Amino acid sequence: MKIIIPMAGMGKRMRPHTLTTPKPLIHLAGKPIVEHLIDEIALAIKEPIDEIAFVIGHFGETTEQALVASAQKIGAKGSIYYQENALGTAHAILCAEKSLHGPVVVAFADTLFFCNSKLNLDKDSIIWTKKVSDPSAFGVVLADPFNRITGFVEKPKTPVSNQAIIGIYFFKDGENLKNELQYLIDNDIKKGNEYQLTDALQNMMEKGLKFYSEPVDEWLDCGNKDATVETHTSVLKHIGHHVDPGAIVEEAIIIPPCFIAAETEIRQSVVGPYVSVEKGSKIRHAVVSQSIIQKKSEVENTVLTKSMIGNEAYISTNVSSVNLGDFSRFES
Repeated sequence: MKIIIPMAGMGKRMRPHTLTTPKPLIHLAGKPIVEHLIDEIALAIKEPIDEIAFVIGHFGETTEQALVASAQKIGAKGSIYYQENALGTAHAILCAEKSLHGPVVVAFADTLFFCNSKLNLDKDSIIWTKKVSDPSAFGVVLADPFNRITGFVEKPKTPVSNQAIIGIYFFKDGENLKNELQYLIDNDIKKGNEYQLTDALQNMMEKGLKFYSEPVDEWLDCGNKDATVETHTSVLKHIGHHVDPGAIVEEAIIIPPCFIAAETEIRQSVVGPYVSVEKGSKIRHAVVSQSIIQKKSEVENTVLTKSMIGNEAYISTNVSSVNLGDFSRFES
């Protein structure tokens, strides 16, 4: 089994954090967003994952090494491919054409999910979906009572279906997918000046490929600061409370669930619930809840909630909620 993860986007809605770190490598509860995604896919399928192919921009050697290491953590080979130009979802997947053979999962890296069921990989193709209250902002599937997909509709203006496509797909035959994606490129079939995966899916279904919908229990967004903080809350609910034995906690109260990494210091503070404090960060004389604090940052003399603090940042002022990027200072 292979996983293809397109993640070449700039992550503009997550600035200032993505000015220095690609969005899928931002940490939530001790590990990057993309590792949470990989772990959930691994839980949902029955087969070992032998390769994870990351389709990226030119993010630099450090990022590439981190992605390869993420694959190696589950015993898979990490491969790096580049998308030079943003030409759509179909084009992004096809950038990893050398890995498009055999069973393949395609997972776009701006989403997380939780699903208790195991997939039946005997099917031709499976598309993960989630019921939403307003389907007009999403691509949706039309399906029969047995979850077999009968059609695809992009951002329907009338409510034909509330089963939104969350951006994760299984294909039993990666070679077939590659051929259909190449067909779009060769014949310059675009929508909105981009090559769209949904066009390839429609062509495959018309040729007899059977697609099935697989509903997920929870679909989480990491598109902007507020959405990421909410997603982080859900992640902590799922993984539970963790305080590393190497953390220093003195005259402080930790309200579960939280993730407190090694080499952190929390003194004379109240932290939690739903707080992550990554390695090397310090909190002093503060009250912090529902917030994400990245590595080697300092928070003191403040009350924070629903906040994101980047790496090696410093804050010492009462602002209630803040979005502070890497290497920044905010003090009164």
